[in-house]
Amino acid sequence: MTDTADELLERVRGEVAVRADRLWEVARALHADPEYAFAEHRAARLLGAELEREGFAVEQGAAGLPTAFAARAGTRSRPAVALLLEYDALPGLGHACGHNLIAAAGLGAALAARAVLDGDEGTVWAVGTPAEEGGGGKIIEAEEGLFDGVDAALMFHPGVHSWQWAPLTAQAQYRVGFHGRAAHPTGNPTEGVDALAALIQLFNTLNAVGRRLPEGSHIQGIITDGGRATNIVPEYAEGLFGLRAVTTAGLEDLAGELLTCAQGVARATGTTAAVERATLRYEHFRDSPVLSGRFARHLERAGIELTPPAPGVYLGSSDVGNVSGRVPAIHPFVAIMDPDGSDHTPEFAAAAASERGRQVMLAATEALACTALEVLLRPDVREKAWDAHVAGAQ
Repeated sequence: MTDTADELLERVRGEVAVRADRLWEVARALHADPEYAFAEHRAARLLGAELEREGFAVEQGAAGLPTAFAARAGTRSRPAVALLLEYDALPGLGHACGHNLIAAAGLGAALAARAVLDGDEGTVWAVGTPAEEGGGGKIIEAEEGLFDGVDAALMFHPGVHSWQWAPLTAQAQYRVGFHGRAAHPTGNPTEGVDALAALIQLFNTLNAVGRRLPEGSHIQGIITDGGRATNIVPEYAEGLFGLRAVTTAGLEDLAGELLTCAQGVARATGTTAAVERATLRYEHFRDSPVLSGRFARHLERAGIELTPPAPGVYLGSSDVGNVSGRVPAIHPFVAIMDPDGSDHTPEFAAAAASERGRQVMLAATEALACTALEVLLRPDVREKAWDAHVAGAQ
């Protein structure tokens, strides 16, 4: 790096400052026009146009997803850093998870980093990642190789805490169907094999299993098919079960428990059971302590201090976990409302369009851009990040 850290910061601050009003306009536009999983067409076009306007080569429909995009600035394949832009909303709640701020911050960081780079010192990617709330756009992008050759994947998430990294768990949904035999409960009751009774027994069995599951693991289910008429023994019944665990390996163990229980219930009730995964698997998040530490230091310059997460606290899941298993990644939380609140609420949606939301978005933009530049311009940072990433996989 030819500039000192302070000089670099000032250059980044200047680039973010000249774009601050436009970035907030983008954040507000996304907030006012929420779109949902794999249907974020207007958001993808808006963000892609902003990147194209400043010289990025934008591929819409990246990884075969109509509302994904991959925007590139730079001709060298390595080093390379990806800024991740989420922009899907929650049905009925709009941007109650603040993805409008994630998208605007990732956009601004990519633009500022590109503007600060002297010559061809690395490649900046801005990756549009649809359907984080349900569908797993990043999972598909990762499996399609979109992050191959990238040295780091960076994003931030607005929240009710300011935490250096996110304790994001692994999760997946499984469909369990029981096949029995229909009969009339008064005409020929002994000929019936009650599939619904088997499904209810599975719920009871899982309730007992839940008492011995490790901390952070649970199975929660609903009945999605319980029969068609009260005077017919159900020949088929189906449930949908959400599984969550602290680690991806723990999630696989939990899936094994579900299968064992379903098979046992089927033998006990004379039914047959079919168990299949109903969604993509969200892997647990693996933080890059090297890069999240750099992000935290940069954010301190804006007067925001990040702390480790509270011990024993496990949050929801995110498809960024699948990216973090492939490349060094960060996913810090930065509070836009008080800790007695919660995301996925109307109050959080309002905070995502508030003055505090704007301030956090701009501070995160600067910190993301500076972290991205360190990845690109400092071989020691890259090497330490990769060494920690490889060690964490062992």
